[in-house]
Amino acid sequence: MSGVPPVLNRRRLLGFGGFLLVIAAAPLVVSHGYALSLFCQIGVMTVFALSYNMLLGQTGLLSFGHAVYFGMGALGTIHALNAVSAGARWFPVTLLPLAGGAAGLLLGLVLGAVTVRRAGTTFAMISLGIGEMVAASSLMFPAVFGGEGGVSGNRVTGQGWFGVTYGPQLQVYYLIAGWAFVATVAMYALTQTPLGRVANAVRDNPERAQFLGYNPQRVRFLMVALGGFFAGIAGGLSALNYEIVTAEALSAHTSGAVLLMAYVGGAGTFYGPILGAAIITVMQVVVAGITKAWPFYFGLFFLVIVLYAPGGVAGVLQLHLRARRAGMLRRLAPAYLAGAGPVALLVGGTVTLVELAYAVVNRVEEGTARLRLPGLVLDSRTAPPWIGAAAAVLVGALLLRVVWKRISGRWAEIHAALAAEGRS
Repeated sequence: MSGVPPVLNRRRLLGFGGFLLVIAAAPLVVSHGYALSLFCQIGVMTVFALSYNMLLGQTGLLSFGHAVYFGMGALGTIHALNAVSAGARWFPVTLLPLAGGAAGLLLGLVLGAVTVRRAGTTFAMISLGIGEMVAASSLMFPAVFGGEGGVSGNRVTGQGWFGVTYGPQLQVYYLIAGWAFVATVAMYALTQTPLGRVANAVRDNPERAQFLGYNPQRVRFLMVALGGFFAGIAGGLSALNYEIVTAEALSAHTSGAVLLMAYVGGAGTFYGPILGAAIITVMQVVVAGITKAWPFYFGLFFLVIVLYAPGGVAGVLQLHLRARRAGMLRRLAPAYLAGAGPVALLVGGTVTLVELAYAVVNRVEEGTARLRLPGLVLDSRTAPPWIGAAAAVLVGALLLRVVWKRISGRWAEIHAALAAEGRS
């Protein structure tokens, strides 16, 4: 497709078309209110994680205070919503996330001028200090931040377009899905612009970029400002979804969560943060609703990613796609099948041990000492469940160690074959 801009080639159009089809059809497949709420949270976090990846993945800026732009965008949107509700201003609710984007952009312009003077560890520490300063201010200025109770609003106000009031959760889902799709396309388009390419150059080798005539500080400043704009849109969507903004939106917890989303998903790719946002949101909502031990599982999952998949989930997928395109993926199937049993033993034993420990620690009355699993009830006060779970972990780990040599050997063969094809 020569003559077509790179961002609009057929493959990418099909990819974005499929993405749009999935988010449009999701409520038709799963229409339960709980699922819609989960989808809304994933949509908000997708925009937030992609905005953070503009700093970390594209420009190489590790920020510990990105929640500042998210929280201020949420506050800007909720205050604008209250002004519309009071009749002081007229503005369609559908476009209110732009108020959040404007707040995030304005803050990005102000803070970017300070934070981008240095990169690396200095930028990370400055962003952490600014984030903590703004978070502390949320309790000092209740007129703006709402104090401990936050600022609440009502999104069902005025005459909506085409009779849309955003009262039903389904309407809110499509509002968030629409904005998430537009923001995703816009952020991807930005990666294909000269600014996006130069940001990659500044990330990889700022000295060489400066030698070629580019100003790394100015590039970082523009990326921080634009990242703040999209983070503000995510905050605005969050404000409309929950109809309340609290100090948590500005907290270090929120900044840490978005960092983990980008890293777990894979900051080296564009779609990685989308995967990370979905995975971590599901863990925070679904897994947290099943077990109190979900932070342990999340930490363990993150540890596995750091040790064995530093490129994130997207990096693992890309490796397998490369092997598939080369016709070598079938070589991995026998090794993977051999490893399925040990992995099941290891994971099952670990989960059982953790849940038994939580049953003991959190025991308040007689009934809570029993661990209920699908088709099985284990008493944490007796030895057999502990012995069985520990044995499963030990046997699974030993077998997996044996099988892992086979898996790594297959991957070594695939990498050697791919390298040979590249040289030829």
